[in-house]
Amino acid sequence: MKQDIHPAYGPVVFRDRSEGTLLLTRSTLVSRLAADHPVVTWEDGASYPVVDVDITSTSHPFWTGRGRVVDSEGRVEKFNRRYSASQEAGR
Repeated sequence: MKQDIHPAYGPVVFRDRSEGTLLLTRSTLVSRLAADHPVVTWEDGASYPVVDVDITSTSHPFWTGRGRVVDSEGRVEKFNRRYSASQEAGR
């Protein structure tokens, strides 16, 4: 690999705004964070920069089962009722 062209890659804590859950992982975001960026103390006693995110797997409707199901069958029936009558009248 070429030297000095890749962003810094280091530990970052992602915090879900709606659930408040924390996830420690590694990211290239660490290279874009300012020196005075908020930090959080992790379970190991070290401080890591924290990045707030809106949705994670703990709050996403698909993964939590709180998603709504779209009634596609009702929509097809409505379409057929609407346009089958107009085609019969036009013949």
